[in-house]
Amino acid sequence: MTTVTGALTTARRPFILRRPMKTTGVSSWFTTIDHKKIGIMYGSAALIFFLVGGLEALLIRLQLAGPNGTVVSAAQYNELFTMHGTTMVFLVGMPMAVGIGNYFIPIMIGARDVAFPRLNAFGFYVVCAGAIFLYSSWIPGINGVPNGGWFGYTPLSDTPMTAGFLPGHGPDFWTIGIIMLGIGSTTSAINFIVTILNMRAPGMTLMRMPVFVWMMLVVAFLTVFAMPIITVALIMVFFDRSYGTLFFQPAAGGDPLLYQHLFWLFGHPEVYILILPGMGIVSEILPVFSRKPLFGYAVVVFSGIAIGFLGWGVWAHHMFATGLGPVAISAFAVSTMLIAVPTGVKIFNWLSTVWRGSVQLTTAMLFSLGFIAMFTIGGLSGVLHSVVPADTQQTDTYFVVAHFHYVLFGGLMLAVFGGMYYWLPKVFGRMLNERLGKLNFWTMLIGFNLTFFPMHFVGLYGMPRRTYRYDSGLGWDVWNLVETIGAFIIAMSTLIFLTNVIVSIKLKRGAVAGNDPWDGRTLEWTTSSPPPEYNFADIPEVEARDAFWHDKYTEDDEGRLVPLPSGGADAGGGGGQQHHIHMPSPSFYPLVMAAGLIPLGYAAVYRSFVWLGIGALTLLYGLYAWAIEPATEPEPESAPARTPEPAV
Repeated sequence: MTTVTGALTTARRPFILRRPMKTTGVSSWFTTIDHKKIGIMYGSAALIFFLVGGLEALLIRLQLAGPNGTVVSAAQYNELFTMHGTTMVFLVGMPMAVGIGNYFIPIMIGARDVAFPRLNAFGFYVVCAGAIFLYSSWIPGINGVPNGGWFGYTPLSDTPMTAGFLPGHGPDFWTIGIIMLGIGSTTSAINFIVTILNMRAPGMTLMRMPVFVWMMLVVAFLTVFAMPIITVALIMVFFDRSYGTLFFQPAAGGDPLLYQHLFWLFGHPEVYILILPGMGIVSEILPVFSRKPLFGYAVVVFSGIAIGFLGWGVWAHHMFATGLGPVAISAFAVSTMLIAVPTGVKIFNWLSTVWRGSVQLTTAMLFSLGFIAMFTIGGLSGVLHSVVPADTQQTDTYFVVAHFHYVLFGGLMLAVFGGMYYWLPKVFGRMLNERLGKLNFWTMLIGFNLTFFPMHFVGLYGMPRRTYRYDSGLGWDVWNLVETIGAFIIAMSTLIFLTNVIVSIKLKRGAVAGNDPWDGRTLEWTTSSPPPEYNFADIPEVEARDAFWHDKYTEDDEGRLVPLPSGGADAGGGGGQQHHIHMPSPSFYPLVMAAGLIPLGYAAVYRSFVWLGIGALTLLYGLYAWAIEPATEPEPESAPARTPEPAV
């Protein structure tokens, strides 16, 4: 690589932008390939779309707060619930998990970077391109807001444009946008797999890795195998609409149920793509604030692997009402019951970790305990769907809405908020305010349960999901009002969190975090806060699970913890006389390549050769420039050795 760098001089590459790129300032964020900055950008984008999706949810709840609502029309309601679901799944849940993984996986395994830094940046910008493309459908005059649900069932979504059944380009924007997001997710997943399997520090065996890293590894494999399935289904939908193919057209012998099989063969692993990162976050927080090792580490790890494996065999429990036949229904009912076993095992391991521990009820710990409680409720209602008669009654009612919000919001998002309170001090070097944090937790927990628990009741009372209004006197009025109040309490809780972040971090009023504010157990707490660009001046050597904990403590003859004389001093974050650590250079071209996908999307929707030319030229220029651009800047011949900035 270095030899190539010396050979390809700027003079011999006149069409390629080569100028020194800033590593600080606003512009540096557009060229960075530092996994930590990319993790921050993923998290920030996911938080923005969490606010957007939340606003859409509030409009939905205002419409349903009372009978015969008039806040939005039926068409607008269809657009709102479609974009809300799509946003929360593809633009909040997945990017948030990827962002946390981007920042912490390399540090937790003792690596200086991810395996493919520029591919990492490309994945982020592709996700941004997909999001921009999807939300550009709201621009007046485009007439293309997706309105067929986040699942896009056929034959509604693939009716040809000429039939006039679904006017506008909504399904086209949805299919192309999700394909873009899938490209970004797949590149990130491949990067995680290679990084985790090949870049661990010496002594960091697989069974010494933090559980969060294990869960992200499982998620990465699920993503690599699941995204092609939905991509194939979406391409078939697009071709049915645009080019007259007949994959899902029942009048021509096509089968709409084929789409449901393809979608849910992706969709149920997708549930675990969303929830396993939350399980990993909680598995890191609980031991720290219980001051105990994770109970049954190996069991928790293999339970996560089992969830990922069994998740491929339960998809048809979403289709019990479609007439699959008794044999298929029985098989998928049994598999749905079986997948509850490794999930239940994890819950008991978490509770055993807390049991008789020296528990500290920090905000991060409260969110983790809330995760366990809410996810358990969601899991129990999910097991009910394995009972075919019950599932048949509950299908397409608000009972199902309650279930998956308890699993995904009560699971993933509570864990993510816990992870933010736990890890943001490491990211920004400032502590979040614990008093505001606990207010954030309790308002969110109360608002969450007020919003989603009554949905079990109205669902059993017969309220169908995706209905934009209802008559009075059906027994739904009071519960829907309670749900709307709860939704606004969640919104208030989110504002409390944002206030906490702005005051504590942006305005720098939070206490200085230090390297190890929580008395942590894993390698990220050995570095400075925030970590240096190179993560570790000396790559750590790992001798045990929870390596940093064992560097700090031992046990006396009576089993009591005794601090070691070294006190767990710097284990690689800095210090020591080292030569200059040469990190990969920033690059503008991942952004250029990703930007080319947006006009290509418009070209597909509008069949425009103009958009096709713009997109193809942009994409090919970015690809060409990326291919011949040096991965690192050449070292000056007289460059002196430099001591890395020590960890403070």
